Amino acid sequence: MATACIIVAAGIGVRMGSRLPKALMPVAGRPLVAWAIEAARASGVVDEFVIVAPRGRLRDIEAVVGADEHLTVVAGGETRAHSVAAGLEAISEEVEVVLVHDAARPLARPELFRAVYEALSPRVDGAIAAAPLADTLKRARPDRTIGETVDRQGLWLAQTPQCFHVAALRSAYERLDDDEISETTDCASIVERAGGTVVLVASSAANLKVTLPSDVALAEYLLVAAGA
Repeated sequence: MATACIIVAAGIGVRMGSRLPKALMPVAGRPLVAWAIEAARASGVVDEFVIVAPRGRLRDIEAVVGADEHLTVVAGGETRAHSVAAGLEAISEEVEVVLVHDAARPLARPELFRAVYEALSPRVDGAIAAAPLADTLKRARPDRTIGETVDRQGLWLAQTPQCFHVAALRSAYERLDDDEISETTDCASIVERAGGTVVLVASSAANLKVTLPSDVALAEYLLVAAGA
């Protein structure tokens, strides 16, 4: 089965406060997006890549990822979900399985990509990396006082990579309207809303998402510690 990997790198990094799009920010000596591509490629399960770049910065992303007949760079949309849709449109016709990964997660290892890929079966529409919730969870009132403590049993933190049958993900997009799609924050949510089944693959909190400046230092420390 031909497999594509969509790397979502269209964020402009508002919360990061950087003049560069987040995917181009240097982390441990390399642009953030380069770590994601390297790990996915090393997994051995990806046949082609689609990198979804910020509008107006396609050439900058292309300069980082290099020329490759099995790699395409496309412009992203207004939301993450629309960026993934742009990536789906760009994959080859023969692709049956698609991995979706955030460029902002540089610590996902090749083994995690393989585990998510291998968890996808004919019985389910998708499989995603996720970490069991370990902290006590509070629901706040509007004034930030605690309204209740939420039972964390059975709660997981969704991560990427996420893997889907291409037909199932495309069908999910077609079944939802634009407002419903815009409200989602990951691909699994789109498939779930459309009635699909998604299985969880255990990951860890170390697969962090670089969102704030403080995350950069932590990611660099973990990458160096891992010998990357």
